[in-house]
Amino acid sequence: MTRKAARGLWAVLLTTVVLSTATACSGGGKASGTASKAASAAASVASRGSDVVASATAAAGEKLKGFKSGVNAKGDVRLGTPSTGHDGRATAKVTVTNSADSAKSYAVQINFRDPSGNLLDTVVVTVDDVGPKASKDATARSNRKLSGDVKVDVGTALRH
Repeated sequence: MTRKAARGLWAVLLTTVVLSTATACSGGGKASGTASKAASAAASVASRGSDVVASATAAAGEKLKGFKSGVNAKGDVRLGTPSTGHDGRATAKVTVTNSADSAKSYAVQINFRDPSGNLLDTVVVTVDDVGPKASKDATARSNRKLSGDVKVDVGTALRH
């Protein structure tokens, strides 16, 4: 199998996993927008041909499946400026503000990107038991060493 064919196969597999995850997690959120963004992330991963990033993306999709009754909560999440620790891994502060009237838990997919927007890594951070009208912080940490100027964005945020 050629390298190009292998990347195409990865794109199809990752898109299928991510789309099925987005559909399963769409309990009230906009599944089509989530699925479209997830498919774009999968395509970006496939174009890089990176097994490490593909593995991280698949793991993130599996973790998000646990939030089947989750609703889209991207608006509840703020990210801090990423930094690189002594171990070479990028970290970013994640602040979740619960706008609901009861305690909620969150699953937040954080994407680490290069300045061109290419996906370098992705992780899912869970923030449990955020009180009503309260905020809670967590830290997203890349799975591997990342170098250069690293940007972060919220891929998916689900609340339940």
